[in-house]
Amino acid sequence: MAPPLVLVVDDEPDLVELVTLTLARMQLATQSAGDVAGAKKLLKSQRFDLCLTDMRLPDGDGLDLLEWMGSHCPEVPCAVITAHGNVESAVRALKLGAFDFVSKPLDLGVLRRIVSTALRLSQAADGDPTTRTGSQLIGHAPAMERLRELIQRVARSQAPVHISGESGTGKELVARMIHGSGPRAEGPFVPVNCGAIPSELMESEFFGHKRGSFTGAVSDKTGLFQSAEGGTLFLDEVADLPLHMQVKLLRVIQEKTVRPIGEQRETPIDVRILSATHKNLADLVAETKFREDLYYRINVIEIRVPPLRERRNDIRPLADTILGRLEKRIGLSSLKLSPDAWVALETYDYPGNVRELENVLERAATLSGSGVNEAEHIRLRAAPRAPGAAATPAAVASRAEGAGGLSDQIEHLERDAIIKALEQTRYNKTAAAKLLGVTYRALRYKIQKLEIE
Repeated sequence: MAPPLVLVVDDEPDLVELVTLTLARMQLATQSAGDVAGAKKLLKSQRFDLCLTDMRLPDGDGLDLLEWMGSHCPEVPCAVITAHGNVESAVRALKLGAFDFVSKPLDLGVLRRIVSTALRLSQAADGDPTTRTGSQLIGHAPAMERLRELIQRVARSQAPVHISGESGTGKELVARMIHGSGPRAEGPFVPVNCGAIPSELMESEFFGHKRGSFTGAVSDKTGLFQSAEGGTLFLDEVADLPLHMQVKLLRVIQEKTVRPIGEQRETPIDVRILSATHKNLADLVAETKFREDLYYRINVIEIRVPPLRERRNDIRPLADTILGRLEKRIGLSSLKLSPDAWVALETYDYPGNVRELENVLERAATLSGSGVNEAEHIRLRAAPRAPGAAATPAAVASRAEGAGGLSDQIEHLERDAIIKALEQTRYNKTAAAKLLGVTYRALRYKIQKLEIE
């Protein structure tokens, strides 16, 4: 079998020779071109497994070649070689579809890792990524079809991807699909909730530490970046990172190295960064609560996950899938919804999105005690709506049910406040109690009394 073939595009003979020798030791064949025209001629004449191109060429630059390859040979991954510290060029290349980038002077270790990852793309491209990863986005609304296509496209790249969307829309599922559909699928997927780590422990959690580096460091600790080596680090709720950690994260992304606390040397890392938040990062940048330079580095490609109210036709297939899971978990042979129950579900706005739909159906199955869930088992909370917007029938029914008297109204307000606090803290009851200004025990009592799942 012929070895994989790599095209090296650069007008510096010394650099071409260095790259050729490095790749030869990896059992790879190479061909070279000194300009954009020569590279296009070779790419038209035969199939390459990878292209490495310099940004500055005699008759154009790497971006010209990259754009041309996107139209004529999109299946060939292309990595660009940039001047050291030229972040803007690297980001532009990634936006145009570059697989990854490496800075001059070349770090041969980084180069070898990029090449190895790129050559795994052809293996990862076989089959439907949604079935290969074992996770699927359910629904056929146009927004979901576009989302699937975008996931497949960005999975081929190593560019940082930021996933935006409301709470409960499935941002982590999208991140897992990107990871599982690309060349890093065999590597680890390490999710971390940035809002759940105490500020004083963040550096140790992310970068690790050496034994004795501070009080309480009784042994060496591997950081999250090292744990994700060869795979993907998913930074959920990245907007909650304090500013001092934003600076450190930016440096790690740019330099591709980390230094554990107490360690003198930098350690190279090979990690793809995916991030997500339900907050508007652009607004936070404008308010100087999030660093602009970090925003542009993690937001090279943005994917928006649509809320459930924008794809109401998907509520029924989602509900059917969730009911199927509940049948196995609860032990009932056939969970069904009455026609009135379907009306209630399909006219509700779901401020908590798919996660709320799951909670609603689980509560309904528990309350019904049988296989049929009626409308009275579908307990939906009144969602805030825009001024002048028409209330949905389910929202009207929910408000009417809670307006029977002063006591009912107070309970209704308490319930909404507790649910909002739980959603804000991603269902961390200790944090929610602190946010509400009550004790953990008092919150637990209220959750049980108000039947909040």
